[in-house]
Amino acid sequence: MRADTVQPVRDGSTRGIWSVGAASLFSDASHESVTSLLPTFLASTLHSGPAVLGAVDGFADALTGLAKLAGGPLAADPRRRSRIAAGGYLGTAVATAAIGISTAAWQVAVLRAVAWSSRGLRSPARDVLLTTLSTRAGYGRAFGVERAGDNAGAIVGPLLASALVVVVGVRQTMMLSIVPGVLAAVAISVAARDARRTIVREEARRALAFNLAALRRAGFARTLIPIASFEFGNVATTLLILRATDLLHTGERDLAAATSIAILLYVLHNAVATVWSMLSGILADRVGARPVFVGGTCCYLIGYAAFAVGPHALAGLAAAFALAGAGIGAVETTESATVARSLPEELRGNGFGVLGLVQSFGDHEAVMG
Repeated sequence: MRADTVQPVRDGSTRGIWSVGAASLFSDASHESVTSLLPTFLASTLHSGPAVLGAVDGFADALTGLAKLAGGPLAADPRRRSRIAAGGYLGTAVATAAIGISTAAWQVAVLRAVAWSSRGLRSPARDVLLTTLSTRAGYGRAFGVERAGDNAGAIVGPLLASALVVVVGVRQTMMLSIVPGVLAAVAISVAARDARRTIVREEARRALAFNLAALRRAGFARTLIPIASFEFGNVATTLLILRATDLLHTGERDLAAATSIAILLYVLHNAVATVWSMLSGILADRVGARPVFVGGTCCYLIGYAAFAVGPHALAGLAAAFALAGAGIGAVETTESATVARSLPEELRGNGFGVLGLVQSFGDHEAVMG
């Protein structure tokens, strides 16, 4: 079956691409605000221990990878793609906000699983929408906008939660997270509508298939090897916060102060990742994704090596967080751009699904490790 005939847009800065970036920003702000309150909610309100939190997040993270893989075949079909993207964002928003009315830990687990499964299903569809909205020469910039929005949301969400929780309380703050979540669904719907305008002719509905053999014949394994190597060595950023807290907790600084500073350093990490995602996308389009990926990996390794050595000085820790943020911003952007460029249009949804599975498995291993 032939691929859809697509009329490329003139550049990568269309309204649709920025709408995808806005969707990532709003959605991440929504679920990150709830995630930042989840430990307190489970411990103080539902009287559950740390083991419950680990089980809830571990189960949800595992489902995310499987959902991304399942979302690949759905994203490959232009007729399903827009509905999956919009429905996924809306499902994440509703299930995440509903955690605020939970009365038992098992309800939190179910809602978190639904939210993260919706998040996984929508991911390949969103990425294919980006390739439809952009030209091949602008894939780096397009994915840079999306990654920048995601990282910016990771800053806005916790800050929003910290401000609201003082005014309205934990439960109400969680429920209010539906507002940016719904805005995310609206933004992705705008992007999907713009993407449909670029399709001159649509083929009949495609059969759902993982197309693993076709991916192998297209040489996708060679593309995936360096990505998988990085992701399986990736370390959860929550561990960086824990490490920084330990290093900052000295005789001159109590635990509360150390924790507060470590969180601010994590905000710095996400701010650098936001900026560097945009810059890396531009560089990837100009010089190629491979050197940007290698440079990002080097920044990441240097930053994490600094954490291993253990600088107690604030400046040293800030530099380590900044390097780690620059590294992850560059790598995540170029991973998606590389997958988009390495596959024909009809296989990109499947490729993004496999990429999501690899990324989620690496994140899960990092947390469990």
